[in-house]
Amino acid sequence: MIDIHIFEGCCTPGSNVMFDAMHRDRKTIFVDLLKWDVPVIGGQFEIDQFDGPQAIYLVATDDDEGHLGSIRLLPTCGPHILGDIFPQLCDGAAPAGTGIWEISRGCLSPRLRASERLHIRNALTSAAVDFALLHGITSYTCIADMGWLSQILALGWGCMPLGLPQTIGRTLTGALRIDIHGGTPNLLRDAGTYQRTRLVREQQGQRNAA
Repeated sequence: MIDIHIFEGCCTPGSNVMFDAMHRDRKTIFVDLLKWDVPVIGGQFEIDQFDGPQAIYLVATDDDEGHLGSIRLLPTCGPHILGDIFPQLCDGAAPAGTGIWEISRGCLSPRLRASERLHIRNALTSAAVDFALLHGITSYTCIADMGWLSQILALGWGCMPLGLPQTIGRTLTGALRIDIHGGTPNLLRDAGTYQRTRLVREQQGQRNAA
């Protein structure tokens, strides 16, 4: 079983080892590799305007608190990427509501081998489902390029495209709604992608099981 650390709100750079490692890997992947035009703080940390007190982070780490993978969850009742930056990816209005959250900044450590990437991806997916069921989240939305969209669809959960993919920059990109309900863990199990995780809430230097 892998521990998934839950952070409520963005930590100030330099205040948390796990959080700093996550933002460094986000900079490596999104800025250095993918060439996204997004902010970099202090030359090290990829932190954008949505990394604030409203964000929830699910972070997988190794035994030395090194970053293995992470995702960011944003409530759609407030600012979020699909509704505020890319609403054109939806045929209608971008889904929003108290039970709908957005998954963004999915990041796997560039140091992982292929088999490890699959393991961490599935662990984060399972943790996102478990977190949703614990907190009354009924749907996730997400934006991804076609490579990631095909992986998201293949995980086994119920997904619905929100519109036709469009070219953003040089990449064909689409938006999805992912429905979460009590049977979703079994859908992932049937697809071979569910992994048991332990959600560990990080709060004021203390760790508590969620």
